[in-house]
Amino acid sequence: MKVSLYIRESGTRKYISVPAKRTLDFPAGTVFVLRFGSTWETLDSTSLVDATGKRLERELALHRGWTPKPTKKQPKALMLDVAIDQYLAEIKDGRKKKTYQAYDIALRYFFECIGNKPIREISRNDMLKFHAFLRDHKEHSPRSCWNKFSNVMSFLKHHEVKPKVKPHDWPKFVEEEPEVYEQETLDKFFAACDKDELLLFEFFLKTGMREQEVMYATERCVDFENRTISVRHNAKFGWTPKMYKERTIPVPKALTEKLKRMLMERAKGGLLFPTKSGLPKFNFLDMAKAIARRAEIPESEVWLHKFRATFCTRALWSGIDLRTVQDWMGHDDLSSTLRYLKPDRGKAMREKVEAIWTAAAA
Repeated sequence: MKVSLYIRESGTRKYISVPAKRTLDFPAGTVFVLRFGSTWETLDSTSLVDATGKRLERELALHRGWTPKPTKKQPKALMLDVAIDQYLAEIKDGRKKKTYQAYDIALRYFFECIGNKPIREISRNDMLKFHAFLRDHKEHSPRSCWNKFSNVMSFLKHHEVKPKVKPHDWPKFVEEEPEVYEQETLDKFFAACDKDELLLFEFFLKTGMREQEVMYATERCVDFENRTISVRHNAKFGWTPKMYKERTIPVPKALTEKLKRMLMERAKGGLLFPTKSGLPKFNFLDMAKAIARRAEIPESEVWLHKFRATFCTRALWSGIDLRTVQDWMGHDDLSSTLRYLKPDRGKAMREKVEAIWTAAAA
C-alpha cells in the first residue's frame, strides 16, 4: 500500500501533498501527516528528513502485513459556554421573562468568574470562588449572592453535574422581617388620594396581590356575586401568574361595589387599572410615592409590597388559618406565609403594654 506524506496548514487546516523529490525543509512547527488508504496519521516529526524516514518505515510495515488499529473517538467535552447557551435556550419559553433574565445574569457572571472549561470539570472550588466573586468583586448583597449561587446550582443539576457543595458553602443571609403599614399611616395615605388612587391602593391592600397581578387584572377577574378577585392568565398581553398558578381571593363587599361603579362609569371592560389608552400601567410605585409626599409620609416608608405584607399579616392576626392565607397569597410553601405571622407592635399593642404596668402600679 502506498504511503503519502502531507503537511497540514495551521490556519486553514488544509492538507498539502509533499513532493517525493523535495529536499528543502519546512519552517519550524510544521505538522507532518501520513496518509495510507483512508487513514491519516499525524507524526511527531520536526523535519522533512525525519518525516520522510517515517513514511518509508510505515510503507515497509504495510508491505509486511501491518494494519492500523482502529481508534475509538472520544466524545467531545461539553464546554461551559455551550452548556450555558443550550440551557438558556431551553428555559426561555418556559420561564417568565424576569426569571429568565435572572438565570442569564447569574450564568454570565459564573462564566466571567471561572472562564471556559468542560462542564464536567466544575468543582466545589469553582463554586466557592464564584461566591467570593459575587461578594467581593461584584459587591452583591448576601441575598443577591444566594439567589445567583442557587441559579447556577440549578443549571449544574440540569446537566447532572455535582460539584459536591456542602451546606455551609452556600451564601448566608438574614431573612428580613416583612414590614407592614400601621393604621395611622394608612389613614393619612388614603386621605391624600383622589377617587381613582383610593380605589387602586385599596385594591392593593385588600387583595394582597403582587404589582404585576394588579397591573394585568381585568373585569373578568372580578366575581361580583361571590365577592372574589381571581389572579388569572392575561392572554392579550401574554402575562401569566407567578409559578403559573391562578388563585381566588375573597374581598369585602365595599371593594366589589366600588369596582362595579367604576366599570359602569367607564362603560367598557379590559384592564381594571389601565392607562388612558387601555394599556398596562407601569407607574404604580411612582403614584404611591407622590401620594406619600402629599400626605407628608416619608417616601422611604411607602412601597407596593408593603400593602401585600399588611394584607397577609392582618389576615393571620384575625385568626384565619395558615393554609387558607397561603392559598390567598399564592405562596408555594407554608414557610413563606409564616414569615408574615409577626408580633403586633402597633399603637394598640403599645397601649395594652402600658395598661399592664399601669394596672400593676395601682
